[in-house]
Amino acid sequence: MKIYTKTGDKGTTALFSGARVPKYNLRIESYGTVDELNSYLGLIKDQEINTHYQEVLYQIQNDLFVIGSMLATPPQDEKLKSGKDRLNIFTIDSDSIRLLEREIDAMDTELEPMTNFILPGGHTTVSYCHIARCICRRAERLVVELNENEAVADVVLQYLNRLSDYLFVLARKLTKDLKVEEIKWIPNKK
Repeated sequence: MKIYTKTGDKGTTALFSGARVPKYNLRIESYGTVDELNSYLGLIKDQEINTHYQEVLYQIQNDLFVIGSMLATPPQDEKLKSGKDRLNIFTIDSDSIRLLEREIDAMDTELEPMTNFILPGGHTTVSYCHIARCICRRAERLVVELNENEAVADVVLQYLNRLSDYLFVLARKLTKDLKVEEIKWIPNKK
């Protein structure tokens, strides 16, 4: 597979079906942000963290690749089902969301209840989680906007919403595991 094709030199890119759109297209922004998120998850996974979290992050990275392909396929292209035009579209389902929910619940049982908002920081790995959470929220906002114009599978919106929750709880759990102080936000009264 050749890395450069020169087909994007004039500011367009191909969707999964081969249709070309401008690189600033909201669909491209959506799956491009999911790709950015995936890169940050790789950075978190490469830290010295529990192997279980690395395995879960690996699964999430795979799910995000699938979500990227789902977002790269407009609704009209999903209907191509026969002959040489058939698209092999991978999808995620509610099992992927349930995995995130189980992981959130398991980590949450080991954490103190929250009494304040939490400021990102305390340790580089924790900060990476918060950056990933923010990117996830941006991806979610872009996908919600895309969904206003073209239908996006509900499971994609649900997954991104739950993933940002997972990343927040993972940041809290890693704060505990790494034995660093959780930085509570306490507003300064002036």
